[in-house]
Amino acid sequence: MSFYERLVYWRNSRIFGRLAYLALKLLGVEIPLSVAIGPGFLLHHGGVGVVIHPKTVIGARVGIYPGVTLGRADVYRPASASQFSGIVVEDDVILGAGAKILGARGVLHLGRGVVIGANAVLTQSTGAWEIWAGAPARLVGRRENEAV
Repeated sequence: MSFYERLVYWRNSRIFGRLAYLALKLLGVEIPLSVAIGPGFLLHHGGVGVVIHPKTVIGARVGIYPGVTLGRADVYRPASASQFSGIVVEDDVILGAGAKILGARGVLHLGRGVVIGANAVLTQSTGAWEIWAGAPARLVGRRENEAV
């Protein structure tokens, strides 16, 4: 486990949580304290530029590359007027460098084992073990049903 990943898990500590959050922010990683993260989380290459919305739940063995954003698609509205409810990233998902996952209404779900390609812009939920790429993102293939 890298230093960055240790900081992500230390966010849950009563004593060091706030310091870990601030250290990540100084290193260019925005993961609010409210984001639940499962075991085996991988923040590849230090995750510089990663921004995760506070209403996000991340499963086990999820890999996130630098520049990934998980957030709202309707940032032009005040948060109180948004219909966005959050993002759920299931187990074994890989989010490629620069990928943008943006929800507009309800909860956006990334199914188990999904791969979102580099610089893809995804605005819809996915099924399990799918591969999405492009801007806007579209389904380009399926992945073998295997643990990462």
